[in-house]
Amino acid sequence: MANMHFSDEFDFENRIMDPAEIPEDTAEGDNPLRPKNLDEYTGQEKAKENLRVYIEAAKIRHETLDHVLLYGPPGLGKTTLAGIIANELGVNIRITSGPAIEKPGDLAAILTNLNEGDVLFIDEIHRLSRAVEEVLYPSMEDFAIDIITGKGQMAASYHLPLPRFTLVGATTRAGQLTAPLRDRFGVLLRLELYTPEELAKIITRSAGILGIQIDYEGAIEIASRSRGTPRIANRMLKRVRDFAQVMSDGVITLKTAQTALDRLEIDELGLDNNDRRMLEAIIKFYNGGPVGLETLAAAIGEEAVTIEDVYEPYLLQIGFLSRTPRGRCITAEGCRHLGYDFPKGAVFGSGAVQLSIDNKHNA
Repeated sequence: MANMHFSDEFDFENRIMDPAEIPEDTAEGDNPLRPKNLDEYTGQEKAKENLRVYIEAAKIRHETLDHVLLYGPPGLGKTTLAGIIANELGVNIRITSGPAIEKPGDLAAILTNLNEGDVLFIDEIHRLSRAVEEVLYPSMEDFAIDIITGKGQMAASYHLPLPRFTLVGATTRAGQLTAPLRDRFGVLLRLELYTPEELAKIITRSAGILGIQIDYEGAIEIASRSRGTPRIANRMLKRVRDFAQVMSDGVITLKTAQTALDRLEIDELGLDNNDRRMLEAIIKFYNGGPVGLETLAAAIGEEAVTIEDVYEPYLLQIGFLSRTPRGRCITAEGCRHLGYDFPKGAVFGSGAVQLSIDNKHNA
């Protein structure tokens, strides 16, 4: 029963802080919060300025843009950038995802329906099957595909030329891309986590689109708890808006933002109840670690893949969790944030510490 409680709790609470896209993010259809051109796009300055040069050069030469690979954590704007590339080039975009292309014939149908210069965006491109990848290689290099129909003596091969197009691939796991596929991208752009100041600009812009009044301090407060991720920031803005309409005449102030986010149990570093629950489990049940992934998953009633894909990335980025050959350990900074002291003679290793539950602050 305890495990069931934990799983249900995750489904309900972690929707706000999960960087993966959920239906609420596109409830209005084509997400109106997404910028349409590079001038509206905030942050990622290095990637943005390089991309601007590549696009302008392609337009001057009247050529298609080289294939582009966008990689980085979820929620940072890879899909948005793909749409911006198409808009800046003045062409259409076709959007699909790796898991949706099940057979080579599915990819052939998409490619043959493209027009000259179009952008094909494949999200989660690392999840393409090997058979589909084999068809994609000549499509990217030679703009042609070979299709075999029939079997045995009735088999026939057809060489179909394709219009020149730009493939934009997006992945959160660049390391899982095969080398032949990765090498066929001419432009590789890594997206980094945003600073609170950049997120505050995004939040202020989104508030204007949604018709919400917000002051700078309120925007910074939301931004500082958004894990450096615009998708989470926009999602939190909508929730804080609800509190503002009830508590402060529809204006998001610093106090309103703090009250709303505290009520949502999202602390000043963006940790929610699920993050704290996992870290405290490592402290209480395993003396600070190390603990294996499967063991930890069983202890808190979660799937191991959920811990690895949802919980861990941010906790590793801010230095609250450490991976060692023997398992996961909580770090010194993570303990301090949760209000635990180190006992005398604490053992340090790989940034981790062993500690006792008896040293929790009483404050």
